[in-house]
Amino acid sequence: MIQEIIKVKATDGVSLDGFINKCEAGTKKVLIQIHGMTGNCYKNREKVICQKLINMNIDSICFNNRGSEVVKFIKDQNGEKRLAGSAYEEISESYYDVCGMIQFALDRGYEEIYIQGHSLGCTKAVYVYNRLLQEKSPYVKNIKALILLSLVDLPKVIEKIGKDKIPYAKQLVEEGNEDTIINEKGFSYPLSAKTILRYINGKDIDFARFGCEEDDFEVLNSFEIPLFFRWGNVDEILSMEVNEQVDFVKRKIHNNNLDVGFIDGANHSYLNKEEQLANEVAAFLVKNC
Repeated sequence: MIQEIIKVKATDGVSLDGFINKCEAGTKKVLIQIHGMTGNCYKNREKVICQKLINMNIDSICFNNRGSEVVKFIKDQNGEKRLAGSAYEEISESYYDVCGMIQFALDRGYEEIYIQGHSLGCTKAVYVYNRLLQEKSPYVKNIKALILLSLVDLPKVIEKIGKDKIPYAKQLVEEGNEDTIINEKGFSYPLSAKTILRYINGKDIDFARFGCEEDDFEVLNSFEIPLFFRWGNVDEILSMEVNEQVDFVKRKIHNNNLDVGFIDGANHSYLNKEEQLANEVAAFLVKNC
């Protein structure tokens, strides 16, 4: 395996760093991995999956999107500094990050692209792919599958764990203090007032309403490419038992190449279950790529 450090421009000019794991023989297939909230591209989970796919002649791109870590500065295309990190996430900006990586992959000669997200990274993957479909982007023809690891019903989760803080967040935004971070009991991570309200009010990211029988899952059911869903069953971020969630998704998502399940003993991060997860991702790609 050959590893190359990369710096890539998002399509709005923000600089992103990461790396490619490459097969020695060369390949036209690549997996783009999108990390979750406060995450980065150096997790063991991604490393194990990369290694497994190298054996299948599939390269992997891992990168730190602008939501990596908790708080940091990024520079826009004009060189101006601005706050970023998970505390200041704006999901719509993930479009520029992921599209930058897709274009980078195409420029490198890759033709078949698989997109994998973990947790909030799943939300970004679905949001971006849906937007590309709506725009009839030429990128769509190159994206061959979505791999969604621990997809979360984000608006519902944020509203549930932060219900006592939402009025305060609204007050801060009304007062012009939208960047104020709310770091109190209830939230797993510090989040700015504007990010909290974005999560609970974002209709464009409210596509994983697990347990809602009335929902027709219009977004996910519009995807014709193969879909892979996995969760753990230990400290997972779910509103129902994991076996019930798996059954629910199988009933509600209509896809000819749907792979839904959970890994027994895995937590939200798949700690100590990375090898099993990698095996299941690899089996899915063998069948669908």
